[in-house]
Amino acid sequence: MSGTVVPSKALTAAAVQAELAASADPADAAYLQRFFKTGPGEYGEGDVFIGVRVPRTRKAVKKFAGLPLSEIDLLLDSPVHEHRLAGLVILNGEMAGATRKRGNDAARQREIVDLYVAAVRRGRVNNWDLVDSSAEFILGPWLFERSRELLDEFAAGDSLWERRVALLTTFAFIKQGDTATTLELCERLLSDRRDLIQKAVGWMLREIGKRVDSAILIGFLEVHAADMGRTALSYATEHLAPDQRAEYRAQR
Repeated sequence: MSGTVVPSKALTAAAVQAELAASADPADAAYLQRFFKTGPGEYGEGDVFIGVRVPRTRKAVKKFAGLPLSEIDLLLDSPVHEHRLAGLVILNGEMAGATRKRGNDAARQREIVDLYVAAVRRGRVNNWDLVDSSAEFILGPWLFERSRELLDEFAAGDSLWERRVALLTTFAFIKQGDTATTLELCERLLSDRRDLIQKAVGWMLREIGKRVDSAILIGFLEVHAADMGRTALSYATEHLAPDQRAEYRAQR
């Protein structure tokens, strides 16, 4: 059943939810609740899982290509984590189609981006896996040759998830050899000691060193290593030679 394309009249959020429910596992739900820190005071507080692992979620939604944006929006508003992830995976596919398969359809891209940004702003892209599996694929292609003021807005926001969206969007730029925005945002967020921001800052800096030019990473570290949090610095220097890692970590 999972490999069969759903008829267009059956392309609904409810049908996606039913497909996921068929794969739900209570034991996995209990594990995922713990893994994604859903307890009181934790970053995922109050999130609800039904127990569908990511590979199963991705497999389940393959036949829902073409799901109307209004139905994707319903998935993104669900209290169930896997429903929101499914909506984002489908939305990624729609963005890829609008960017490549449909001849760079800017109007369609704008619809997708507007839906995504609205979901981010109302707190529906609200865990690290949701951010990491969507920001670079939806905002990245749209903003690459456009104003990136939205990322400045997100980086300055009170929401942990908006700040992570800003950083992770730039992964798409890094893959194109463009590091300027990443470096600006990393510098701006150096003092943010939230663990998930620390990890994102260090991760993006590490990717600059790996994918673009290690000299750019070294240049950033020469200026900022002493001001970086332990986690960010550890991630950023992960692929440097041991003596280099020790040198920069000793500056803290």
